Amino acid sequence: MPNLPDVVLWSIPAFVLLAVLEMVSYRLRPDEDAAGYAAKDTATSMGMGLGSLFVDLVWKIPIVAIYTAVHELTPLRVPVLWWTIPLMLLAQDFFYYWQHRGHHVVRILWASHVVHHSSRRFNLSTALRQPWTGFTSWPFYLPMIALGVHPAAVAFCSSVSLVYQFWIHTERVDKLPRPFEYVLNTPSHHRVHHASQGGYLDRNFGGILIVWDRLFGSWVGETDRPVYGLTKNIETYNPLRVATHEYAAIARDLRAARDWRERAGRVLRGPGWQPAPTASTSSAPASAPTADSPAPGPAAPEAAA
Repeated sequence: MPNLPDVVLWSIPAFVLLAVLEMVSYRLRPDEDAAGYAAKDTATSMGMGLGSLFVDLVWKIPIVAIYTAVHELTPLRVPVLWWTIPLMLLAQDFFYYWQHRGHHVVRILWASHVVHHSSRRFNLSTALRQPWTGFTSWPFYLPMIALGVHPAAVAFCSSVSLVYQFWIHTERVDKLPRPFEYVLNTPSHHRVHHASQGGYLDRNFGGILIVWDRLFGSWVGETDRPVYGLTKNIETYNPLRVATHEYAAIARDLRAARDWRERAGRVLRGPGWQPAPTASTSSAPASAPTADSPAPGPAAPEAAA
């Protein structure tokens, strides 16, 4: 097994220190346009992050078993050398892009990832708001294992990506010089990704590099100031509810579904998918919207891309 460091574990003190410094910076130099920090929101983000560390220990057991089995079956081997590590990081970043994009367009995957988008603030503590059901990501990296990359090397590359993405969760850094903005994922690109406006939804999925978004048509530059959160925000700071609210919503929709086609759509289509109206419902007279029902119009996805 390659002897690779646990970069996330070693980075935790830096995460906490940088978040505290950013918090102090808002005290010393307030920004009326920035969302800044709020005690309950920050506590929830940190609680979700700490919880994910412990829950992931359980999920990793079957994932490591599957990865190890695939790695044993493949005849290919990629050695861990100074020149192969950058190539593995590049491959991991490519598959991360598709993993991330998939978690925005398939509702059962979004149910896990929605946790990271549930805050209406955007600061370094938001980066710590991680899901407790991270087992949904492992299939996207199977090609790397099948090509001979050791599971420990895949875990190392994923950790490097996670550490990199910490610093891009901030409103205190404006746009960087154009060459950096063109190649790398930056705070400006990631602010777009966390925004809930229609033109920003489901954009800028890159991890370390933004070039994948440029290549596959999902890139949008930051113009209007982002509004963070979900298109339908949750009114809770309870970590358990934050972690499970979309799964609960899926369960409610499945109970109310008319047939198996609708059930499949509720799970496998996008977060905002709605079944086509039946003849009986489409011919029924429209009733005035109440205070608890949405006004008529196209359904918006719950995802904040």
